[in-house]
Amino acid sequence: MKEQSFEEKLEHSKALLEKLMNPEITLEESVKLYEEGLKNIKEAQTLIEEAKTKITVIEQANQNPSDDL
Repeated sequence: MKEQSFEEKLEHSKALLEKLMNPEITLEESVKLYEEGLKNIKEAQTLIEEAKTKITVIEQANQNPSDDL
């Protein structure tokens, strides 16, 4: 299974939320969806942190171009 992008994780989280809002789902299913949603959000947050780190590295490299020589 290919790893989802941040945008795909966001869309998946929205779909899970819609399912959770259905008043006819069982408690067991609600807990399962909630757990899956938390996992999905945690993975998305990790992708955001990785992107922030990359941006910081790029900005530092551009502020000190003489270090690359």
